[in-house]
Amino acid sequence: MKTLYLDCGMGAAGDMLTAALLELMPEREKMVAELNNLGIPGVEVKTEAVSKCGIGGTHISVRIHGEEESEAMHKHTHEHDHTHEHEQEHTGNHTHTHHHSGMHEIEHIVEELPVSERVKKDILAVFGLIAEAESHVHGVPVTEIHFHEVGTMDAVADVAAVCVLMDRLAPDRVMVSPVHVGSGQVKCAHGILPVPAPATAYILKDIPIYGGEIRGELCTPTGAALLKYFADSFGAMPVMRTMAIGYGMGQKDFPAANCVRALFGETDSIGDTVAELCCNVDDMTAEAVGFAMETLLSAGALEVYTIPAGMKKSRPGIVLNVMCKESMKDEMVKLIFQHTTTIGIRENISRRYTLGRSIERVQTRYGEVHKKVCAGYGVTREKYEYEDLARIARENGMSMGEVLASL
Repeated sequence: MKTLYLDCGMGAAGDMLTAALLELMPEREKMVAELNNLGIPGVEVKTEAVSKCGIGGTHISVRIHGEEESEAMHKHTHEHDHTHEHEQEHTGNHTHTHHHSGMHEIEHIVEELPVSERVKKDILAVFGLIAEAESHVHGVPVTEIHFHEVGTMDAVADVAAVCVLMDRLAPDRVMVSPVHVGSGQVKCAHGILPVPAPATAYILKDIPIYGGEIRGELCTPTGAALLKYFADSFGAMPVMRTMAIGYGMGQKDFPAANCVRALFGETDSIGDTVAELCCNVDDMTAEAVGFAMETLLSAGALEVYTIPAGMKKSRPGIVLNVMCKESMKDEMVKLIFQHTTTIGIRENISRRYTLGRSIERVQTRYGEVHKKVCAGYGVTREKYEYEDLARIARENGMSMGEVLASL
């Protein structure tokens, strides 16, 4: 089983995770070029080799309209006087005045990105975790949370990069160490706040975290959201045969090496644990059920499906089933109650066995096509990605069967 283990002994930020995953890629320069071709407005991603405490690694810098991201970009007040405590790892002394963007604007940006629907879903789900945390901290609806324009572009670049790299690596299991959050205080627009910052602390609920002697904010909201979304479990590194190791460096210097370490290798196929949540519904319209399913999938559910069933008083209804990582169970329960009419949810904890998955890029007469290859337990299966086949069919006036036959 292909396993990715993220060592967050010095916390995590979006740029550090990007750099660590990038070091696992065999063609790094090509991957950086691909990230820069995503077309995020005004964004350019650059890499540089740096050393922390004698360890060599990669540092990612994000330039917004030619200017490198800085702490000043993230210390500001939102419309309606709400503060967005976002990435504060980088320091600077510049003042910026920009308008703010909400989730609607972010969804529009993500929809235009040249990535698969799965990656778009991942990006929006990560932003959903951040927006939910900000909403809880500031006591306002998610619709009133606004992200600073520069901070938004920076965050979209970080989140999109990690989601693209995770999709390319296609690990069967993602494991994360307990997260070091730092200690002390952090300066924000409303004043001095404790570390971890309130939004970060909210996102990291139910996740093992710890402080220590290192003074400063080590884990940012974006880093926390990415870890929570992608992690299947948190704990000690498993027994694994390591194939690649990456070091993603932060900008600040501390007594300890300021980095995220990513280890990619093989572990025994012992399966992973997932939560299965289900409920019975007999008084919802088909449209409402469909919207609930889409919402749950967008929020990070592994699978959502319905089964027709006969209910009380001979009413036809459905059983809604939601599979998710255990770390996301509470969020899924909240969403099920919010978007369905059920008054009770059942939970089962199941062990899941999966085939190893990788994505190959195949050159065809219609251009590049992605092919999913699944293998394990003596079985190998290959399948072209639906989005690519549908695009070719639409562009050439062909049926899906005709496209498959001609590849």
